[in-house]
Amino acid sequence: MIRLMIGPRGWVRVFMMIIMGTALTSLFSLPVVQSQHKSEDDSSVLHDYRGIQLGMLANDVRKKLGEPKDKSDQQDFYLFGESETAQIVYDKTGKVVTISADFLTAGASVPTCKQVLGADVEAKADGSVYKMVRFPKAGYWLSYNRTGGASPLTTVTLQKIQ
Repeated sequence: MIRLMIGPRGWVRVFMMIIMGTALTSLFSLPVVQSQHKSEDDSSVLHDYRGIQLGMLANDVRKKLGEPKDKSDQQDFYLFGESETAQIVYDKTGKVVTISADFLTAGASVPTCKQVLGADVEAKADGSVYKMVRFPKAGYWLSYNRTGGASPLTTVTLQKIQ
């Protein structure tokens, strides 16, 4: 009886309605998931590196950090002693969009995960640590990455969400 009422082309319409309903349900549930991430507090995390913040102009960065080892319109590379380097990446307008610092040896100047992210992260069996936290409301993400081994490499990255 239902088959006669819907007809052969009607099944295509029913199928399309099911797909559209599923798509709309997914679309309306998406903001709920995003709002949970937006409520994350970023007050206890790293906001700058050596006084450099996202959005600063390249000229202001160079005034603060001095002349870079390698310089271009897109990025600067700094070398601070033998164990610390930094890359500062700029957008087309010359504003900082990424700050990435590498610490080559363990020591007092290497930041801990707690200093960077505001919380400790359990190391893996090899001693490595990785954690990334997104702050959509503030418009950036922050990561802490330490390799394992006797001479770990620690990388701290702060990047604008594009």
